[in-house]
Amino acid sequence: MTHATGFSLVELIITLLIAAILLGVGVPSLADSYRHFRADSNIQKIQQHLLFARSHAISYGARITVCPLNNNLCINQWQQGLTVFIDNGEYGKFETDDKILFQLEAFHHEDTVSYSRSAIRFLPTGLASGTNGTLRYCPGSADSPYSRAVIISNAGRIRLSQDKEIACQ
Repeated sequence: MTHATGFSLVELIITLLIAAILLGVGVPSLADSYRHFRADSNIQKIQQHLLFARSHAISYGARITVCPLNNNLCINQWQQGLTVFIDNGEYGKFETDDKILFQLEAFHHEDTVSYSRSAIRFLPTGLASGTNGTLRYCPGSADSPYSRAVIISNAGRIRLSQDKEIACQ
């Protein structure tokens, strides 16, 4: 008598059922892991670009502005991405004699990025006078538990916030 090799229909259904249960449990945690990674990655990019802007202001003795640009004006819609530029003319306005140093693409469409001002300005001394504040990055929702923030002081110091609960409202 010969035996057929392979799986029976019952074995296949049980295997598929176990796989579906494992995916149902694992996928939501993967989405949370992705939000957490996205927040960490993007807040570090923001911090690096702010440090670059301050360093450039000091090194070249220029006023550097960091902001989201729309029609050559700084706007308060930070999720659209950041532009770092030498601001030779009117503050918060990109003009023909200004020079773009770096642009950071728009952030994920589900994320919220907020700041109390439409631009961050670094003076040739490295000071951020008048544009200090906390830039918040909230992945997925404005009250995400994975939210991160960068704090910019009047003296131009840029540091990551250690707060555990950050809201982008």
